[in-house]
Amino acid sequence: MRNLKVDSQRLWASLMEMAEIGALPHGGCGRLALTDLDREGRDPFVRWCEEEGCTVTVDSLGNIFARRPGRDPSRKPVATGSHLDTQPHGGKFDGVLGVLAGLEVLRSLNDAEIETEAPVEVCVWTNEEGCRFTPSMGSSGVFGGLYAPEEVLEVRDVDGKSFGEELSRIGYAGAEACGDHVFETFYELHIEQGPILEAAKKQVGIVTGVQGFRWYDVVLKGQDAHAGPTPMEVRRDAMLAAAHMVELVIQAGRARPPHGRGTVGHMRVLPNSRNTIPGEVHFTIDVRHPDPAVLDAMAAELLQAICRSAEQDSVDIETTEVTHSAPISFDESCVAAVRSAVERLGYAHMDVVSGAGHDAVNISRVAPTSMIFIPCANGLSHNEEERIEPEQAETGANVLLNAILDRAG
Repeated sequence: MRNLKVDSQRLWASLMEMAEIGALPHGGCGRLALTDLDREGRDPFVRWCEEEGCTVTVDSLGNIFARRPGRDPSRKPVATGSHLDTQPHGGKFDGVLGVLAGLEVLRSLNDAEIETEAPVEVCVWTNEEGCRFTPSMGSSGVFGGLYAPEEVLEVRDVDGKSFGEELSRIGYAGAEACGDHVFETFYELHIEQGPILEAAKKQVGIVTGVQGFRWYDVVLKGQDAHAGPTPMEVRRDAMLAAAHMVELVIQAGRARPPHGRGTVGHMRVLPNSRNTIPGEVHFTIDVRHPDPAVLDAMAAELLQAICRSAEQDSVDIETTEVTHSAPISFDESCVAAVRSAVERLGYAHMDVVSGAGHDAVNISRVAPTSMIFIPCANGLSHNEEERIEPEQAETGANVLLNAILDRAG
């Protein structure tokens, strides 16, 4: 059956029901990984999948796999999915759309009484956001062979709680070794999280690849001193040094248009007192570019620049690379399946490169993979005002359904 479509109202109802878990005052969601709210989001997903006749398994990193059987049990599953955890002040759709659109694919196949040749699976990846436990996309990273399990399980949050302890506490530490699961292909539907599709008036982005990024932690050490008696010329002000470096990070991105990105997203100032010159500052650096050579040069030049800046401001500096995700190109046959589905359905589309990292990047290390984007209002994400319309969710889910059918048979 070609050009099959999902039930738009049912998909939207699922999205709105999930949005009630961890709902925030301004319309968004705060469901951090491995919190009680994360468990409250996982539980209904598992129940909904079991109601559709799926077998649900969980691996040792808490990744969930809901399998709808196919006619040929010897074939590996055609899979889709994303994540249910959010930023502290996140939206309703980042990650969640990809999970619940996958659920809607299962429901739509059941409604149409379609038996696919290959099994079809929907996945939930643990801790994609990385705002509670670093690195982001850690569980899919273990699945894709990027990290050893203990590298992620032993990570602790700011309160000293470990990933592994919290995973067990919420009841989602599974028996299956992470990475033992295998896919024939993997597709991830996601909101764009940027303004390109909306500006171009396109309904679908066919994602051909993902920008690479490097994350660094930086520690600056100067000297605490009284803000009144200490002359400006003798200060070792770690906050002033950090301010100069923030500007260097922004300049690194701006110097490489249109794809260069440089961001300082987190900063901690010590002793954090109104009338004390800051003697220590911790901050993060995030640099991105789709060309690996440009990304490497960008990062190297920036590190040299901030070290020179530290010397000029008379502070000591320590830098640690936290994560390096190389730019990737998605599997041509999977991209072609998405393109074929979009064209058959008649949606306005364009090819795009993702500026954000996604679990699909890690899965592409072990299985043919591609992504589907739909626009979000004003390109806004990681924000409570993140917004899509029901018909946009339906469009993305229709493309996902038909791309999966193309491969599952």
